[in-house]
Amino acid sequence: MNLKEKKERISKIVLALKKIYPEAACSLEYQGEGWKLLIMGRLSAQCTDERVNIVCKELFKRFPTLKSIADASYSDIEEIIKPCGLFRMKAKNIKDASHRLYYEYGSKVPDSMDELLKFEGVGRKIANLLLGDLYHLPAIVADTHCMRICGRLGMYKEGKKDPLFTERTMSQIIEPSEQSDFCHRMVHFGREFCTAQSPKCHNCPISELCEHNLKKADEKA
Repeated sequence: MNLKEKKERISKIVLALKKIYPEAACSLEYQGEGWKLLIMGRLSAQCTDERVNIVCKELFKRFPTLKSIADASYSDIEEIIKPCGLFRMKAKNIKDASHRLYYEYGSKVPDSMDELLKFEGVGRKIANLLLGDLYHLPAIVADTHCMRICGRLGMYKEGKKDPLFTERTMSQIIEPSEQSDFCHRMVHFGREFCTAQSPKCHNCPISELCEHNLKKADEKA
């Protein structure tokens, strides 16, 4: 499939997913507050969004403002976020990033990749999540769902696990205005249909647009 063909196919996929998941909601329940999304994005590493949402109800009850978590002790944060795993590193990143955001940036989450990458624990995936959700900028969040599904769809070699490659590839073939919502829809689609193990191809609403499914059909023929 050449670039033109990929763009044509992905545009059909984008449209189909819009109909299936019209809301395109972020799975992290950050209540429209950028500092909370920054923290929740960090907690989501090697942890489910569902667990992060549960843990953060207690975290934000204990620390309801950015300043309160910026001034908190590492141990107090660690105690609450233990269920998310890697809790010592995550607690340090959360406190340090919150401290930087409050005391150096006046509580305003930056709107540029370069500035966001200065924050402790923030890589391109979290930065793109923030840029897309908070500022509606073009942003590909190359999480496990996005990498897996885009490979199966035929946008690159299936099974490739390279977040930067996925980000750069998909940013070239998806319309800028659709990128952020597309990634949110990938999360929902990945949980419901295109699961990591045993994808539900027989029930998939976009199976006719999927390279993985087309190959399976050819093998059976």
